[in-house]
Amino acid sequence: MDERATYATYHEGMRGLQDRFDARRLADRLDERLGRSAFSDEDRDFIASRTMFFLATADAQGRPDCSYKGGAAGFVRITGASELAFPNYDGNGMFRSLGNVAVNPSVGILFIDFESPRRLRVNGVASFSDDDPLMAELPGAQLIVRVRAQKIFPNCPRYIHRSAGSELSEYTPRAGYAPPQPKWKSMDFVVDVLPGCGTRPWPGLDPA
Repeated sequence: MDERATYATYHEGMRGLQDRFDARRLADRLDERLGRSAFSDEDRDFIASRTMFFLATADAQGRPDCSYKGGAAGFVRITGASELAFPNYDGNGMFRSLGNVAVNPSVGILFIDFESPRRLRVNGVASFSDDDPLMAELPGAQLIVRVRAQKIFPNCPRYIHRSAGSELSEYTPRAGYAPPQPKWKSMDFVVDVLPGCGTRPWPGLDPA
């Protein structure tokens, strides 16, 4: 069954508050006019220009987690009419986001342009692999995450705070560049437990 066909934009909790504040008609109109399950050309251009996004996940009990994902422009790829993909880079080894995806594939993604301002939400179902063709195209990737979009919709940008500066972090993976080792990997309490110290490192990891 196509999960997008069974995706409900609003649940009872949302409907209750919409009715309390007389917003049900507005909510339905916005979903009717702006909600979609396939990326528009404008969506594609916007996502391709982003150097960061926020990823929301939840575990099997529904307990939420939210993380920041950053990279060079183009690190998020639109790979189908309703699919995007991005690399999972070397992190702190907790695997909170992808650990959640392993037990609960529902995710929410928020792309923001702080300068224009503008934002776009993508809700969908995620999976990940270390045997994905994009591994060869995205330097520094440990895994490739693919998200099948169920609902794509823009948000009003009026409360977005403008922030100056768009310089990439020196640790951002990209072609032809070897990022420096983060300082925390040299701290005494972690050096003996870094990936590769007695165990097989994850693909793409640069063990100390």
